[in-house]
Amino acid sequence: MTEFPEHFDDAERLSVDELRALQLERLKWSVAHAYENVPLYREKLDEAGVQPGDIETLDDIRKLPFTTKDDLRQTYPFGMFAVPMERVSRIHASSGTTGRPTVVGYTKQDLDNWATVLARSLRAAGVRPGMMVHNAYGYGLFTGGLGAHGGIEKLGATVIPISGGGTARQVQLIQDFKPDAILCTPSYLLTIADALEAAGVDPASTSLKIAVLGAEPWTNEMRKELEARMGLDAVDIYGLSEVMGPGVGNECVETKDGPHIWEDHFYPEVLDPETLEPVAEGEMGELVFTSLTKEAFPVLRYRTRDLTRLLPGTGRPQFRRIQKITGRNDDMIILRGVNLFPTQIEEIALEIENLTPYFILELTRRGRMDALTVKIECVPGIRAEDTEVAAGMLRKRIKDRIGTSVEVMTVEPGSLPRSDGKYKRLYDLREH
Repeated sequence: MTEFPEHFDDAERLSVDELRALQLERLKWSVAHAYENVPLYREKLDEAGVQPGDIETLDDIRKLPFTTKDDLRQTYPFGMFAVPMERVSRIHASSGTTGRPTVVGYTKQDLDNWATVLARSLRAAGVRPGMMVHNAYGYGLFTGGLGAHGGIEKLGATVIPISGGGTARQVQLIQDFKPDAILCTPSYLLTIADALEAAGVDPASTSLKIAVLGAEPWTNEMRKELEARMGLDAVDIYGLSEVMGPGVGNECVETKDGPHIWEDHFYPEVLDPETLEPVAEGEMGELVFTSLTKEAFPVLRYRTRDLTRLLPGTGRPQFRRIQKITGRNDDMIILRGVNLFPTQIEEIALEIENLTPYFILELTRRGRMDALTVKIECVPGIRAEDTEVAAGMLRKRIKDRIGTSVEVMTVEPGSLPRSDGKYKRLYDLREH
C-alpha cells in the first residue's frame, strides 16, 4: 500500500487509474453542462457534429471545439455563464487593456473548489496550517488576491490581505508581522527586496521562508536570484482567470521542476499551435485546458497561448506537470524572422556580472526593418568601462543564442519603472 504524507488531501492519494476514471466522469458532466446551458457551446458542438453522449473516453476530448479569448469577449459580459445569475456568488474580470475584458463567474461550489486547489498549491509550496501568509496579489476584479485569500484560509493559515502596491507599507508589515510566506509576482518581490535594502534591511534577514510567485512568466535564473537575495524558497504557482485563477497548478518545493496540474479539476493538453494536433509527450506546444468541475463558467479546450511541455509528475506522481511557463504566443516578438521572448533576455542578463533583472524592451521600426533595444540597469557603483563590457556581453550572447541582433542601452540604477503587480516588459513603439 502506498504511503502518503499526512498533509495530502484525498485527490493527492488517488492512483493514476482512479484519477483517469474520475476525470472521465467529470468530463462527461462538464460537456453536458456546457452544451445544455451555454448557447455558444451548444452552437459550437452542433457545428462540430458532437453531442455530449459522444464523449466515451478521455481521448474523445479531441472531438470538442476550441474556446478562445475572442469567444469570451464576443459573449461579454455574461454570455458564457452556465447558471442563472442568482447562483453566481462572485464575478472577476481581466483588465481589458487589449480590448473588452473577459468576465468569469463562480458559484459557491466553484469558490470552494478554488479554495481547495489553492490550499493544495500552498501545501505543495511548503506552507502549512498556522503559518502567516503575506498576500501581496492585487485584490478586486483580478483573480489573484481574493483567490489566494480563500486558499490561505482553507489551508488553516493566517492571511495578511495587504494586496499589491504601497511598497513602503509592505516592507514595514513584513518587519512587524514577521510572516512565514509571501504571495506576489516575481517582479514585485524584486521591488520589495529593493525597498528593504533602501530601508537598511538585509532582504535575507526577514522572517520569510517561502515565496509563491506567479501571474507573469519568470525564469529559473530569476528564481536563483530571488532565493539568494531573499534567503527563501521561491516556488511557481500557475493559473489564469479563464480556467479558474491562481491554483490551477503549483510546483512542489521539494523538486521545483514545474507546476503539477491539479487534474481532478482541470484536464490539460499540449498541442501544436499551428496544426492544433497533440504533440508527442515532452514536446513544446500550446497549453489547452478543459474544466472538469466548474459550474458557473465551464470551459472546453480553452487555448491559453502559454507555451510549455507536459511532463510526468514527480512530487505528486499521479498529476502531470508542465515545464515552467517562460513564454506565450501573444508575447512572442518576431524580430527579422527570429522568435524571441522577454524571458530569454532575462535568462541571459542574469548570467552576466554587473547587470540586474530590471530591463525593458523597446520595439521600433527603422525603414522597413524592426529593431529591438534592450534598456537595462547595471548594478550601482560600477565603472563606465565595466558597464560597456556588460552591455557588449549581453548583445553578443543574445546574438549567439537567439540568433538576432539587438541594441543594448545601459541606464542608471533605479531609473526604470518598478513593478507593483505584473511588470510590463515590452513597449511597442512602431506606431509612433
